Amino acid sequence: MKIAITGATGLVGTELVNQLSKQGHEITPILRSSHNPFSTNEHIHWNPNEGIIEQDKLEGHDAVIHLAGESIDGRWTDEKKKRILSSRVAGTTLLSETIARLKNPPKVLLSASGISYYGNQEGDHAVDESSPVGSDFLTQVVVEWEKSTKPAEAAGVRVVYLRFGIVLSKEGGALAKMLTPFQIGVGGKIGHGKQMMSWIAIDDVAGVVAYLLKHDEISGPINMVAPNPVNNETFTKTLGEVLNRPTILPLTPSMLRLIFGEVADELLINGVKVLPTRLQETGYTFKFPDLKEALIHLLKK
Repeated sequence: MKIAITGATGLVGTELVNQLSKQGHEITPILRSSHNPFSTNEHIHWNPNEGIIEQDKLEGHDAVIHLAGESIDGRWTDEKKKRILSSRVAGTTLLSETIARLKNPPKVLLSASGISYYGNQEGDHAVDESSPVGSDFLTQVVVEWEKSTKPAEAAGVRVVYLRFGIVLSKEGGALAKMLTPFQIGVGGKIGHGKQMMSWIAIDDVAGVVAYLLKHDEISGPINMVAPNPVNNETFTKTLGEVLNRPTILPLTPSMLRLIFGEVADELLINGVKVLPTRLQETGYTFKFPDLKEALIHLLKK
């Protein structure tokens, strides 16, 4: 297939470019910069803030994978929250409206989203793609983000929302940030440690995307999480075991709020137990369904 990818230089995008290329697909990165860091002959320039995209170069692609958006890391000022929302809505709207105008539109748009759709869920209560929407800030972002794909859907393009959980990779994201404190023996659970962590190994991210490209019958929301979520205390202990380090220094909620502000509550102190029901019902087999196996693979390969 000929596949265009936004956010191609990010953690997930880089993995997808590498893995999909190995499978024989032709990848066209959609980049803000005029510099193409990949070994592809061509790239598509865009600037969502200015409503610019090279429409002609999108013609003839079989699929578009949309991953771009403002990072949610850092302290959430009012301005930061506006950028988080607007970057996702503006970019997705521009891409979807452009796709809808093409003479030869792609058959499928895989558009990034998040499990924040479900909001914070107390305790061991599990949710899946059939569960109702939550009420947090990031929930509102996800709802508007997914709505922004409607022009493509109205034009007959199959749209899949990739509701990402915590992507585990040694190269970046949450796991990479945890490694240094854990390796020097100052890692520990966050707060009471009972908040759920719905995770997925980056190998399975690539596996799921390849699977979705092949299965024309799948559309709508897909939870990008492994089938065995764990609470923060279990995650902490398991990471400590794999690294052979103690995990005895907990971070209190007050400390986290002081350091990170509002983002601490939505991403660190609270959690949600999300299940990949639709992936399992349609027959996807996870490479790394269990946390310890995933961490050993990611950290010791």
